[in-house]
Amino acid sequence: MVDASLPYGNRPLRYLFLDLNSYFASVEQQEQPELRGKPVAVCPVMADSSFVIAASYEAKAFGVKTGTRIGDAKVMCPGLICVDARPPLYASYHHRCIEVAESVLPVEEVCSIDEMRFRLLGEEMEPDAAHKLGIKMKEAIYEGVGRCMTCSIGIAPNGFLAKLGTELQKPNGLVVIEAKDLPQKLHSLKLTDFTGINKRMQVRLNAAGIFSAEQLCAASRSELFRAFGSITGERWWYLLQGFDIPAEKTEQKTMGHSHVLAPAIRTDQGCRDVLLRLIQKASARLRSNNLCAEGMAIFVTGLDRTWSVKIPLPPTSDTLTMNEAFLKAWEKRDFKRPKAVGVTYYNLSDEKQVTPSLFEDAQEHDLLNKAVDRMKQKFGKNSIYLASIEKTKNRASEKIAFNKTWLFSEGKGDNEWVDTFRGMKKDEADA
Repeated sequence: MVDASLPYGNRPLRYLFLDLNSYFASVEQQEQPELRGKPVAVCPVMADSSFVIAASYEAKAFGVKTGTRIGDAKVMCPGLICVDARPPLYASYHHRCIEVAESVLPVEEVCSIDEMRFRLLGEEMEPDAAHKLGIKMKEAIYEGVGRCMTCSIGIAPNGFLAKLGTELQKPNGLVVIEAKDLPQKLHSLKLTDFTGINKRMQVRLNAAGIFSAEQLCAASRSELFRAFGSITGERWWYLLQGFDIPAEKTEQKTMGHSHVLAPAIRTDQGCRDVLLRLIQKASARLRSNNLCAEGMAIFVTGLDRTWSVKIPLPPTSDTLTMNEAFLKAWEKRDFKRPKAVGVTYYNLSDEKQVTPSLFEDAQEHDLLNKAVDRMKQKFGKNSIYLASIEKTKNRASEKIAFNKTWLFSEGKGDNEWVDTFRGMKKDEADA
């Protein structure tokens, strides 16, 4: 139960939220001045059947957005420039953005690769002072990271509303939501603009008679409790009213990797080899986080037929055990015209909470895994690898989703980026 005794009048401005606009595409335009002012799509693989992971605002004007099929995007925007995604570059800019933002306010939480939250204290909570800090933050990003790096800033009584504020004015917006502005200032939003409301939740809210932001904000605590089907609905009532309540703690439940196949390896053998590569990579990531998995899900997405299987495992992070389980399940594969593959580990637990195996093979595998991991960190990720991934050892490089803030390193030198900031240096020379 959420504390019902929260003082209703005590809702000052407490948070500033920064959302970098069209982040991946903006970084590419910053690094490559020849792309500025042009429609750009960042792509994970150069295949028309793949999907855009980020679009510049020039491309968005034609309807191209994250998730648009690349082939469709080219039709929608004939002059579209597709560029390969460069995750290490985006991670490098991410760290620069944090460094620059810290010169204005201490970062309370890095929320994703393109978002961060700041706490306002004392006089900073006054509307005029908060607004000036927002302007100062935007100027710092512009001057310290690059001219293409615009951001939208929201300032509000809680972090939830501050993030929503960034949706009210894009790109390059600055929105202050005071308690006296609630809830009217939220009425222009769509339900799916609210963080936490996806299409499935929208259907659930519609079934409860909530079809708009205005109806969502007008609902009582009990109505939202019933609509959400849990205490989450009651939390939403307090957040929408501007109360600052503690965030819910979440635990990582799954870990995995997926890969869109290049046309040349959209074969049975190509799928098998890439999946073995993903298992090696994901199991190493499990070990780096001191985790074990009790299950492994494998999928092959096909244009005509998709295949997936869930494989129970003893609590393990052993690559060899997972390979053997996968190859046994692979015998029953059934897919047609593959385009993507993936592996996901579930039922994760801390390795310290797992009783070690008494079998000699398991103990030897554990020592082998640790030795291999150490060698890779010292000599490079491909200094040692299983013969089965010889053809795919350089595939499935680390991707960086918007909700990630770092790249897993499989070995020495992996995912490093020389901080040239070439586009920024050109800006300085032009100035």
